[in-house]
Formats: sequence, structure tokens, C-alpha cells
Amino acid sequence: MKKLSARRRHPLAALLVLIFALAATGGLYAAFAPAEKAQADSSSQSLAIDEGKKLFAVGCSSCHGLNGEGTSDGPSLVGVGSAAVDFQVGTGRMPAQQPGAQVPKKKVIYSQPEIDQMAAFVASLGPGPVTPVAEQYTSTNPNDVAKGGELFRTNCAQCHNFAGKGGALTNGKYAPPLDGVEAKHIYEAMQTGPQNMPSFPDGTMPEEQKKQIVAFVRHTTNDEPNPGGLTLGSLGPVTEGLFGWIFGLGSLIAVAIWVAAHTTKAKKS
Repeated sequence: MKKLSARRRHPLAALLVLIFALAATGGLYAAFAPAEKAQADSSSQSLAIDEGKKLFAVGCSSCHGLNGEGTSDGPSLVGVGSAAVDFQVGTGRMPAQQPGAQVPKKKVIYSQPEIDQMAAFVASLGPGPVTPVAEQYTSTNPNDVAKGGELFRTNCAQCHNFAGKGGALTNGKYAPPLDGVEAKHIYEAMQTGPQNMPSFPDGTMPEEQKKQIVAFVRHTTNDEPNPGGLTLGSLGPVTEGLFGWIFGLGSLIAVAIWVAAHTTKAKKS
């Protein structure tokens, strides 16, 4: 019995062996580092929300309320998500210059870090569409332009024109032209449905299809020369018909006058 007792290990021996093993393989760092990183991310997010709330109170609360609850001058922002803020403020539509049937695009007055902070604050009010990352709206597949064209003509051309040149709606509203609009903002508009536009959540239009539409719009509205020649504003058969009547009929009248002036009877007189 004394021999067996002498060989019995101390109760803490197994624990010490485990600690040394974890230290040797980096296990202690792996166990504690994620918690530290999560805490740092949480602190950074809290700081962004606090700074965003300050910016919101100065630039937005007069219409939307101090906590985004909405007023008689502006809708509630609870649940609109960070994507709506990034679109509206990132395109200069908000803060609104003046009330009207539709808020137009104008010069952006906030920096992107400030927009991100306001977006973080509004996102904290309730779940909503999240600001997309570059991978969601940047296409690398050359076939996306053709597929996006089919989707655009089905879902968007009724208002924005087949070439993205915009168009008039009712009661002083309009679908804006898409020339020069950033890819991220096109994607966010489909996510959030700003003003008169319907929203296209992933359940209605998958992320891949939205990316294809972005690829088509960016390709169609670029500044490269049009391979088809003069676009006449890309407004469709109205301008084409007007062009035909004015220049086509005008050319026929000019030719008829020239022929009449060069007949034998005209020369004798």
C-alpha cells in the first residue's frame, strides 16, 4: 500500500500538464484572442453608433426625430437599415434641400466615414438592409452584362428607360437617369427602394441577379462611344420619329425644289 501511494500523482499535476501543452501549441492565444477581438469590434461599433447619433441629431433629427422615430416632416427610419442611409446620404439626396414631390440628387456634404457612422446609428434602431460590400456589386463574369440587360428590361426599363436615361412619372415625380451612378448605389437602390422605386430584396431578386443588373447599367451608361452611332438621347421612337420627320421630310422637300429648279421649263423661264 505504501508503494502505491508513493506513485499516486498530485491532483494538480494533470492540470499543469494541460496548461503547458496549450501554451506550447498556441492554444491559450487561440482561446483568449477571439474574445479580445470581439470586444474590440464591439467597442469600435459602439463608438461609431455614438458618433453617428451626434451627426444624426444635427443633420437629420429635425425631420426624422432624435431617435429616428419620424415626424410630420419625415418618415420613421426604424428598420430601413444602413444601406438606405448610405444611398440617401451618399448620393446627396439627404439631408433634403427642400420639400417637394421628389428629393433630387445633389452634392454630397458628408464624408464616407461620417456616412458610415450615421448608417451604424440608424442600423442600431432596427434590422434592415445592410450596406453591401464590393463583392456583391462588382461583376467579373462577361456574361453578366447580357443577363443583366434582360433583367433590366423586365424590371426597370418601364421607369428608367431601356438605356437608363430616366423618365417622367405622375404628380411631378420621375425616375432619375442612371448615368454616372456608382455601382454600390445602384445595388443599394434595389435593396431599399428609395422614393417611388420598389425594393428588390434577396427573396424577390437574388444577389447574383442584382449584380448582373449593376453590370448592365454600368456598361450601358459609360462614356465610351456608342457602336450604333448617334443615340438621339436614347429616348426611343419619339426622338427617332421626330428626327425622321424633320430631317427626312426636309431633305425630300429640298431635293424636290432642286429638281424643279433644274427642269427645262424652269431654265427657259
